[in-house]
Amino acid sequence: MKKHVLYLSYDGMTDPLGQSQVLAYLKELTQYDFVFHLISFEKKDRWEQHGDFIQKFCDEAKIHWYPQSYRKKPPVVSSFLDVKKMEKVALSIANRYPIAFIHCRSYMSALAALSIRKKKGIEFLFDMRGFWADERVDGKIWNINQPLYKYIYNYFKKKEVEFLNTAKHTISLTQHAKEEMLRWKQLHLQDKDISVIPCCVNTDLFNPEVIDAQKTFETKQKLGIAEADFILGYVGSLGTWYMLPEMMELYANLRKNKQQPVFLFVSKEDPENIYKQALKYKVPKEEIVLTSCLHHEVPEYVSTFDLSVFFILPAYSKKASSPVKQGELMAMGIPLICNAGVGDTDKIITEAQAGIVLKGTQPEHFKNLHLPEVNRQEIMQYAKEKFSLKNGGLKYLLAYKKMIS
Repeated sequence: MKKHVLYLSYDGMTDPLGQSQVLAYLKELTQYDFVFHLISFEKKDRWEQHGDFIQKFCDEAKIHWYPQSYRKKPPVVSSFLDVKKMEKVALSIANRYPIAFIHCRSYMSALAALSIRKKKGIEFLFDMRGFWADERVDGKIWNINQPLYKYIYNYFKKKEVEFLNTAKHTISLTQHAKEEMLRWKQLHLQDKDISVIPCCVNTDLFNPEVIDAQKTFETKQKLGIAEADFILGYVGSLGTWYMLPEMMELYANLRKNKQQPVFLFVSKEDPENIYKQALKYKVPKEEIVLTSCLHHEVPEYVSTFDLSVFFILPAYSKKASSPVKQGELMAMGIPLICNAGVGDTDKIITEAQAGIVLKGTQPEHFKNLHLPEVNRQEIMQYAKEKFSLKNGGLKYLLAYKKMIS
């Protein structure tokens, strides 16, 4: 018998993360007789670009999609108005279909799920996606020295406890975050109440075995990179958390021991920002190569990397973070240099023998770096076991069984 699941997401499905971290899972789970009713909030520009494509995907996957318009203004108020809209649409769906449970993605969706549970008695799965309120503070989006943002932060920290204590089951992206929460005295949770599922990746797409050497050679030619060049690669946006100055300083040290070094950015980041950091660390502009591409093209560019890097600000909230790019890079067998203190990243890199974990990102940590010998096949195999959509789907299936038991 098919089970109807109401899936609430404040993230848009026309956003890249919506496609890789929501739709990909839902498509995987539909084979287990779950019928999804998906509510999401779409930004106007992305909706105009990709709305038809996502609707076609949902139709083919038999996912019932109820896209809503995302409001940007006025700040704060608009978000709560969106939550009320989410709740209204969700209640309408719950009145028409026998909803087994609600799967809510992150905190704004959990506000709606909490209200629906009180009104309809429908249990919810809290897919928390990280310590959201702390991320807003650590990322300097909320300044808690201002009374309004201090109030909002305290409100969500109280709600966080209510979400965790009320949800029938919780999903954490990292083991580190799970252990942290189990130490919180105000929670009434046991080990079995929280499942750990990292951000997973399509290992059929991110698979170097489907990209032949000729394709990689042609990609390098297209970028103006010689076959013999040593390529340090970075993929994805830089945004709030990624430490561009420190990554550029690392490259400035690495290039001293390489005859033909290149720092390749596969990113839509403003080039001037990157060139400014290159100048600061006396990196020649001609060694910086920038390109951007669609998500399905990323493996083609990553296949050119000899080594990759990402440094993330090791703030408190990052205990709960699982970088999508880590799974993608490891699935491609690319060795990594990263910093400690971010989710389970350092543990995973060490277990997989996939590169170097730096204890810090000060100049002294970049000197005399020697990348250990790595086995790319073993890195790929580890990634398939840890990050594949199939295994991630099976972990969600176990969590779903707890919801309907």
